[in-house]
Parts: sequence; C-alpha cells; structure tokens
Amino acid sequence: MKTNRPTFKSFKNKALQNAEVRAEYDALAPLFNIKKQLVAARLAKGVTQEQIALKIGTSKSNISRLESLNNTYMPNLGTLMKYAEALGLRLDIGLR
Repeated sequence: MKTNRPTFKSFKNKALQNAEVRAEYDALAPLFNIKKQLVAARLAKGVTQEQIALKIGTSKSNISRLESLNNTYMPNLGTLMKYAEALGLRLDIGLR
C-alpha cells in the first residue's frame, strides 16, 4: 500500500521557500561542500574511514563526524590539512 508521505526533496523545497531557512541553508553551503569533497576524495582513493583515522591519529568516529552532513561540526584547518595529506592531496583555500 502506497502512502502519500512527502519526499525529502519536496520537504526541502518547501522549507527553502522560507527566507530564514533559505538564509541558514545558504550559510551552511560551504561547510557541506567541503564535507562532500572529503568523502568523494576518500572514496576515489579507496580509503576507509578507519584507514584515514589511523593515518591522521584520530578515531573512526571522529572521521565519521567530520564527514557527516547530518551535523554542522566545523573542522579546523589543521584537521583538513592532515586529512588531505593522508590521501596524498593538498588542501587549497581561496577567497572569492
């Protein structure tokens, strides 16, 4: 039996019509963008969360929290640099 529950996409679209919600969403975009890049880079290199945690001297749960889009944990620059280095990459930061 099919229910008529809204999808996440429809919920998100409706929520983003609210100016305050939209402003907060837009403000968090750079954070979520970097998190998506971290996960994509790690997966492209074939590295697990456990492996990267060992390389940078932290726990898997910290890597999970760092990569999670379900929270607004803001990683520090040093952590991002270690993460990139552990993958054989370089962190580039710029202003526009």
